[in-house]
Amino acid sequence: MKGLELCGRMGNLHFIRFPTQDLPAFLRMTRDKQFSRLHKTLCATGGGAYKFEADFQTIAGLQLVKLDELDCVIRGALYMNSSGPSECFYLENPTHPEQCFLKPYPLENPYPFLLVNIGSGVSILTVHSRDNFKRVSGTSLGGGTFLGLCCLLTGCSTFEEALELASRGESTQVDKLVRDIYGGDYERFGLPGWIVASSFGNMIYKEQRDSVSKEDLARAALVTVTNNIGSISRMCALNENIERVVFVGNFLRGNMLSMKLLAYSMEYWSAGRLKALFLQHEGYFGAVGSLLELLKSS
Repeated sequence: MKGLELCGRMGNLHFIRFPTQDLPAFLRMTRDKQFSRLHKTLCATGGGAYKFEADFQTIAGLQLVKLDELDCVIRGALYMNSSGPSECFYLENPTHPEQCFLKPYPLENPYPFLLVNIGSGVSILTVHSRDNFKRVSGTSLGGGTFLGLCCLLTGCSTFEEALELASRGESTQVDKLVRDIYGGDYERFGLPGWIVASSFGNMIYKEQRDSVSKEDLARAALVTVTNNIGSISRMCALNENIERVVFVGNFLRGNMLSMKLLAYSMEYWSAGRLKALFLQHEGYFGAVGSLLELLKSS
């Protein structure tokens, strides 16, 4: 992103990512390139800021400035939303896949909103202002769950590979649907036959296990995790009387399947009351928030 102003300074933001398991290679690179001759400190958030603090010091010669993850995510998200008109978007017509498309959303007066941060696990926060927010819920079933299940069930080894498999699969071969139990809709409670009644429920039958593909299993894992996140987020929004739900986090990077599922579930189950919103730089807000804190204090 070019020509941004941060705390009175102008410059460009560059976004780089790599898996946590590649951190040793990153530390060796910073040592070999003598990064510590340019900077002695490095801002960091999340559990890794504590887990790898000693490694940064002993291998790379860098002192970590540890900042609160959720503070930085919110400040980074608010800054990025205010810096570009196309940062926030939603999916128009999510209940009609053939007519679904991305549309910018002017999040000019954002408060209050629900922030759903989807990483390895999930944290859900209500945000009433830049400094007034609280964590109201969360779930341990997040992006780490999806990748872990896919590694076990399909033999894949990366998030990108798991998403590619899921994009070519069919979850209804794995999941037990309402129609598999009732033979159609469960009309009394308004449950259509295509709704998932039991995630992975068809895998209790040997003939079903023998017929599913790796792609089907990956798709079912993605649907299971995403539906769980959507259900919890929807309940939190209703409990907090909030209509805008902003989904962020690395789980959504390149993951249009989950974005469509979340948008669909928000609109369908709330009869159009709730709107699922997304941000273009979904997984970088903690880093941007850290940079803002660094520049503010320098």
